[in-house]
Amino acid sequence: MAFSGFALAVLLLLSMASRGRPCADQERSALLRFVAGLSRDGGLAMSWRSNGTAGCCSWEGIACDGGGVVVEVSLPGRGLQGPVSPALGDLAGLQRLNLSHNSLSGELPLEQLLSSSRGLVAVDVSFNRLEGELRELMPSSGTGGLPLQLQVLNISSNLFTGEFPSGTWKAMNSLVALNASNNSFHGWMPSSFCISSASFAVLDLSSNRFSGRIPAGLGNCSELKVLKAGHNNLSGAFPDELFNASSLEYISFPNNGLYGNLDGSRIGIANLRNLAHLDLGGNLLNGKIPDSIGELRRLEVLHLDHNNMSGELPSALSNCTNLITIDLRNNYFSGELAKVDFSTLINLKTLDLLFNNFIGTIPESIYSCSNLNALRLADNKLHGQLSPRIVNLKSLVFLSASFNNFTNITNALHVLKDCKELAVLIIGSNFKGEAMPEDETIDGFQNLQYLSLSRCTLSGKIPLWLSKLKNLEMLLLHNNHLTGPVPVWIKSLKLLFHVDMSENNLTGEIPKDLMEMPMLTTENTAVELDQRVFLLLVYRGTSFEYRVATAFPKMLNFGRNDLTGVIPKEIGQLKSLAILNFSSNRLSGEMPPQLHSLTNLQVLDLSNNHLTGAIPMELNNLHFLAAFNVSNNDLEGPIPAGVQFSTFTSSSFGGNPKLCGVVVGRPCGLAEAHHVSTLSREQTHRRIAFAIAFGAFFGVGVLYDQMVLSKYFG
Repeated sequence: MAFSGFALAVLLLLSMASRGRPCADQERSALLRFVAGLSRDGGLAMSWRSNGTAGCCSWEGIACDGGGVVVEVSLPGRGLQGPVSPALGDLAGLQRLNLSHNSLSGELPLEQLLSSSRGLVAVDVSFNRLEGELRELMPSSGTGGLPLQLQVLNISSNLFTGEFPSGTWKAMNSLVALNASNNSFHGWMPSSFCISSASFAVLDLSSNRFSGRIPAGLGNCSELKVLKAGHNNLSGAFPDELFNASSLEYISFPNNGLYGNLDGSRIGIANLRNLAHLDLGGNLLNGKIPDSIGELRRLEVLHLDHNNMSGELPSALSNCTNLITIDLRNNYFSGELAKVDFSTLINLKTLDLLFNNFIGTIPESIYSCSNLNALRLADNKLHGQLSPRIVNLKSLVFLSASFNNFTNITNALHVLKDCKELAVLIIGSNFKGEAMPEDETIDGFQNLQYLSLSRCTLSGKIPLWLSKLKNLEMLLLHNNHLTGPVPVWIKSLKLLFHVDMSENNLTGEIPKDLMEMPMLTTENTAVELDQRVFLLLVYRGTSFEYRVATAFPKMLNFGRNDLTGVIPKEIGQLKSLAILNFSSNRLSGEMPPQLHSLTNLQVLDLSNNHLTGAIPMELNNLHFLAAFNVSNNDLEGPIPAGVQFSTFTSSSFGGNPKLCGVVVGRPCGLAEAHHVSTLSREQTHRRIAFAIAFGAFFGVGVLYDQMVLSKYFG
């Protein structure tokens, strides 16, 4: 302890000495020229000037060695804007340069930096706006022809373009890690990383535009640990030679065009005994998962989703006892899940088997995965009832088992209600023809936020036990045979903002209580959705994924029911509503002018009813309205001619022979035309600037998809 204290004191004194010792005029000048070239320096120049008398070694972000030589410039996240000055190349003793997370632009003077600073070992300029092409650096680069000493280069998340210079990496004899992800590089992946540097360990080229095959030469990298090149345009078979790189711990090539199969490998994936992360999702792989995967005892993450793989799951998967994530969705896997003994996977947190062809029942061994918090079995051919043992999954937050052949919904809800952490429950398109349980003992689900019981053809009424779900935010009961009125207690669910009860047999009038829902009457349109909802992407189909709360609009969808009466004038209270659908009912009376108060409305569908009277001219106030349908009613008079209404086609108004206007090809009378044109001129002057700014933002098709696709969530 005495020695450690003495050593600490010596280091402190040396640090104070280096800070007290002035740096050379050349280095001071280089730093000042760098900051002078910035268009915005985040107060750096003022900070440096205030400490100018103490020498640049005491400046913020600058570190020197004991001789007063600048060895580090570290200015991440300082809000710097402008170019990276080549003057930094005059810092001959510079070893580390970190300018990440700023807004720097222009080209990167890498050649000047490396040719002058012969000891430079780490450069990090990630998360900026640097652009242009990287110039080729030849092996003779460096002061006096000395080899380059650079070990770490991070140029990720910039705007670099062009081909990746292959000769540059031959010049870097000491390179250990290269991160060039999230740029726009194109051409073939270089294969020369290990030729000059035997210590090369990390390569990240993901999110670029690389094409061609994965270089087989990477298999010669004896120290390679991390290899990432996902989200490119790579093609060809996954090279067998890569399995020679036995030191690999992390392989990630998602969203490319790789084909072939893992089972037919000559060398075998079992050679990668250190592998902890394997991501080959979003490719064209076929065949089955090889039995040899059981040799990967350190494997923690397995992503083979969105491929063309098939066959049964190998029982050897049970040997991968460190697995945390298994993602096999969107493939053609088949057979019974019971072949795998899940009870050995005690670390498993995520199991995603969506869109496959698994048969049989849910294996009892799954209920031994006590750390499991996301389980998706949707869109398979599973059957049977949910086991009471599911309560053992005490960490379960996300459960999706829709589009299977499960039975006994009453049992399912009774065994699930005690899963205390459950936030997402998607079990629709099961329990066909059964009755909606009205059992008041269903009183759990205290943390449930998302509930889908859609497409089950359930009969009965909307049950009272739903009113106990005080944390419920999204409720999907569409495509059932539910009857009775819309419950007045719906306004007691103070967090509910997304409701779909369409395609049922609901009757009665639209209750005024519906117009008092707290989340829809607030002026605040933001949705604060618990991110646990997105433990797995909530989506139906391979093209529509919902990753963030804003993907779920504030919605009331009661289309295709048997509702009667008028639309309450209190509807104007729903200030933050984005989608309103009362189509295909038997509503009558006039469209209430109060609809113009729904200024956040994007979709309005009142088609196929018995509405009469005029379309309120005040609806021109709905600047965000992107989809509008009042077809097949008995409306009359002029169609509003404002900016938004000029984007709607005749199909939005068809089946209303008394409507007139250019869009339906029926001229209005003189009095009506004068009224419309006067109103249109007045409103156009007020709104034209607003329309230019926002008109292009919303597309009719895209926003209408939000309403239609809400029916297809998992």
